[in-house]
Amino acid sequence: MRRIITISREFGSGGRELGKRLADALGIPCYDHEIIKLIAKENGFDERYVANMSERSIDAAYPLTIGHRFALDAMPVMEQPIRVAVSQREILENFAKQGDCVIVGRCADVILEAYHPLNIFVYADMAAKIARCQERAPEGENLTVKELERRIRQVEKGRRQFREMYSEIKWGEKEAYHLCINTSGREIKSLVPALVSFVECWFGPGEE
Repeated sequence: MRRIITISREFGSGGRELGKRLADALGIPCYDHEIIKLIAKENGFDERYVANMSERSIDAAYPLTIGHRFALDAMPVMEQPIRVAVSQREILENFAKQGDCVIVGRCADVILEAYHPLNIFVYADMAAKIARCQERAPEGENLTVKELERRIRQVEKGRRQFREMYSEIKWGEKEAYHLCINTSGREIKSLVPALVSFVECWFGPGEE
């Protein structure tokens, strides 16, 4: 059985780091920014545009369910976001077909449902998320606590809306995932050994 692991995460929870460390510990690829780069390259888009679109909802008023159907007479203004969504789905499926991997974000848990992935949701309390954002802020960025909280809520709203295009189960609801991890007050790398054991128990012994 392929070990496909998806990481959904709250902004600032450390989900990206957890996914990378888990993949390194398991000796398998982790796909995150690579997805954005591939979408941009295949469609001739700017990477910043793809990053902005890849976890945001296409116009909520547009009668479209990504992954199930695409209107043939899509309005021209919707063409680029739809191309991003289609490319993203194809890229995720190609990664899953290639073998074991960890995929961060992009609603991979729903898109790759047929591959029976282990779906993990990483979350933390607001204070912990703000603290992690402050620690990892780019040089010269000095946002206030209120500004960081506003950014966190905006990003998470986009992720919530993005998931609504794929699933009726809301983003962050425990029913959508096999394992939910609270990273509040925890060092990410300290969680990895236990998570590796969980993954090995979940998928069972690998092929010799």
